[in-house]
Amino acid sequence: MDVSVADAKNHLSELLRSVEAGEDVLITRNGKPVARLVPPPPEGRSVRFGTMRGRIHLKPGWDQPIDVDTFLSGGF
Repeated sequence: MDVSVADAKNHLSELLRSVEAGEDVLITRNGKPVARLVPPPPEGRSVRFGTMRGRIHLKPGWDQPIDVDTFLSGGF
């Protein structure tokens, strides 16, 4: 459902009922989207560890200490 900012301001409680029912509401200004009201994610979502495994690569020596002058000059 698309609504203007003025309509969203005047009918917010009705829009929230629509969102609670599972509908997405797009709020527009001058025909351009500015915000979206969507239902919250389901409760109890589990966190999956290791999903970025193999995608992050660190250069050798990334954990070596550097002196303050090198850090402040940006030469690290």
